[in-house]
Amino acid sequence: MTEPAGTALGRIIAARIAATGPVTLAEYMAECLLHPEHGYYTTRTPFGAAGDFTTAPEISQMFGELLGLCLAQIWLDQGAPGTFTLAELGPGRGTLMADVLRATRAVPGFHTGAQVLLVEASPALRREQRARLAPYQISHTDSIDALPDQPLFLLANEFFDALPIRQFQFDGTHWRERLVGLQDGQLSFGLSDPLPLPFTAPAFQNPIPGRVVEVCPAAQPIAQTIGQRIATQGGAALIVDYGGWRSAGDTFQAMRAHGFADPLAEPGQADLTAHVDFEALAAHAALPHALSEQGPFLSRLGIDARAARLARSLTGEGLQSHVAAHRRLTHPQEMGSVFKVLGLYPPGSPPPPGFA
Repeated sequence: MTEPAGTALGRIIAARIAATGPVTLAEYMAECLLHPEHGYYTTRTPFGAAGDFTTAPEISQMFGELLGLCLAQIWLDQGAPGTFTLAELGPGRGTLMADVLRATRAVPGFHTGAQVLLVEASPALRREQRARLAPYQISHTDSIDALPDQPLFLLANEFFDALPIRQFQFDGTHWRERLVGLQDGQLSFGLSDPLPLPFTAPAFQNPIPGRVVEVCPAAQPIAQTIGQRIATQGGAALIVDYGGWRSAGDTFQAMRAHGFADPLAEPGQADLTAHVDFEALAAHAALPHALSEQGPFLSRLGIDARAARLARSLTGEGLQSHVAAHRRLTHPQEMGSVFKVLGLYPPGSPPPPGFA
């Protein structure tokens, strides 16, 4: 339990709970991350050494280069459609898309046909993306619903983990939803009254007492839109995030200054995330799919050879940093195993490069 008065947003949430009762975890996350005046993503640029966390594109250019070339190969394999959408969900500072576009400059026709669309709600991040991608023609949209009716080649790196989740806990007889309420004037977790079986997903079947299952309602329409567009128009999606094939229990966490924090402390000042349930994403997309750990996926795309080539021109601290970045992206004890890559592709097409 923590005192909510430390931030303006904490006081707003506490007042809401006092007036109308406890809120779901999804409602709490949405307020903390996207409140128009005090939300985490609407008020800052959280990436990099000076922020709260570092994503794969910020670690090394190799990550974006290889994902970009993977999409370009899929585009060639599908007959190089003349006009297509090259989209990214939650593009951060624009680093990933910049690396994608630089790596694909030599692919004949790829840049000519690509219409670059960034799905981004944060005004602060939009400004940074425009600055970083200034040499290119790009467009922004708040919602994936604005995707043009044409082939879609999409990237989503650490996007779905930040979507609001709901949690349900089995008490041995009934399911109850985990809520955020007030106890002695402080934000605290609690449980709802008994509920009927909340969902029919496999994770809810044959529960054991104390089991927690997370669901992400906001992910369903996004995955469905991606699936419908690729099924009817062609293309592919590469979704990279931490998580597993099925809900792994309570994974709700807060990150601040590159470390874990109390998710109820200082609302709006920390990033709130949860592990991604890739089984649910694949089910909602209703497309052929493949799943791989990030390390083996990047290795199959040639990151080891790329790292060796880049290393030839480096010495001293630059070389040490490069070697560390390669390890961080691929080693099982770093990002190599906890991060997964989900590939979605049209019926009748082979899996994208990088999948076994």
